[in-house]
Amino acid sequence: MLHIVNKSPQQSLALQSCLRVAQDGHTVLLIEDAVYAATAAGADSCGLREALGRLKLCVLLPDLEARGMAAHRAGGVEPVDYPGFVDLVAGHSTTQSWL
Repeated sequence: MLHIVNKSPQQSLALQSCLRVAQDGHTVLLIEDAVYAATAAGADSCGLREALGRLKLCVLLPDLEARGMAAHRAGGVEPVDYPGFVDLVAGHSTTQSWL
């Protein structure tokens, strides 16, 4: 399953809920303001780092770059471009957007 989160962890509990519900082997894609969680500081404060061993974590690189955070991406979080986003959606039979 692909989980897509678009809200900052400081703005919403969507990421925390997603991480609690996502099962081993699922993929989480951070887009829009959720990309702040993909920074080294963000990953520590929102529980993302603990999820690295059981989930595939991705971040939409254009959104990370637009917010000036690309140089601060946490290790283990895979950057994807727009074609990569499409590949993730096409490669999963189910997708859950966390609003």
